[in-house]
Amino acid sequence: MKRVLIVEDQADIRELIRMTLEIEDLDIHEAENGDVGLDLANRLQPDLVLLDIMMPGHLDGFAVCDRIKGDPRLRATRVVFLSAKGQDADKRQGKQSGGDGYLTKPFSPKQLLEVVNRQLS
Repeated sequence: MKRVLIVEDQADIRELIRMTLEIEDLDIHEAENGDVGLDLANRLQPDLVLLDIMMPGHLDGFAVCDRIKGDPRLRATRVVFLSAKGQDADKRQGKQSGGDGYLTKPFSPKQLLEVVNRQLS
């Protein structure tokens, strides 16, 4: 079973993502900010991290992705940014920090499932 970590500070968005992904055979975990998300990523070693960019705390999504991709144990972990920041510069920064995908909010459940399935296949 593939393990997915959702790192999103808004509880209602986390819930919508989790509910969408529950139709798949996935082991789903959640974190409410980048600090907790990085800690969980280190402990769980997920196959995929769905990562918001703008979050409270010391680490934004770009910093979390950079640390995940810089850790030899997590290098194979796929990271997809889920963000309201949809400018080309934001997407470039996501790629530069090691992101494997970028989905701009708001997105449909169908779009989310397509991205998740593509990253996990």
